[in-house]
Amino acid sequence: MTPTPPLPFHLQLLVREYGQSTYQLIQGLAQIEDVTERTRRAAGIVQLMLRLRPSLREVPEIQTRLWNHLHALAGTEVALDAPVPLAPPRLYQAKPQRVEYPRQAPKLKAYGRGVEALIAKALTLPDAAEREQAATQIGRTMKFLYRQHNKENAKDVTIIRHLAELSGGQLKLDAQLIADQGLFELPAATAPTVAPARTTGGQPGGSSRFEGSRERRADRPEGGGNGNGKKRDKKRSKKFRSEAQQPPQ
Repeated sequence: MTPTPPLPFHLQLLVREYGQSTYQLIQGLAQIEDVTERTRRAAGIVQLMLRLRPSLREVPEIQTRLWNHLHALAGTEVALDAPVPLAPPRLYQAKPQRVEYPRQAPKLKAYGRGVEALIAKALTLPDAAEREQAATQIGRTMKFLYRQHNKENAKDVTIIRHLAELSGGQLKLDAQLIADQGLFELPAATAPTVAPARTTGGQPGGSSRFEGSRERRADRPEGGGNGNGKKRDKKRSKKFRSEAQQPPQ
């Protein structure tokens, strides 16, 4: 008995995605001779595939995707009257191009090559006001990256000096203006508002319902106001009367 050749890699991925049991159901479609009955069974398997992967419901044109996956697993020679156009899977034989890693280290390690790209983009802006605004935003980003890298806060003059160094002296900012307006400071997160505690009278600032309950308990007579104390006193007096009195010695 000749062993079954292994599936192509793209079909192995589909089997892992929908499970071996689903793959066996799809393989059974080839044994059904009637195309109408085969298509009806295939539609049920498509619904099963969708139940196995409920996250795919939000994917656009999911029915087309599932029918094509089923068609690929069943084999292109298995005819189906699918409600969507069926196409063989596209296989990319060419290898992707190798990603070129940067061969030049950043000038200042704390900021990386991304800040240098931002500075180069800001230098291409023709308007001086836009260029200054872009420099301010880049300076704010540099201050954040400096804090993350060095685990300490940097002074504004240090960020301005590094910005001028990376831009070749073309981006210059006024240190006094930056400090006065806090342009390099990140926006602080707003603290959540705490709702005032509800009181017995429904007005904030009054006594709480616990204090009111304590006051009400303080007003009650000993033994409670429902007569339980009197019952306990009666039982106690009966107990004492039932005991024999010892004569004095």
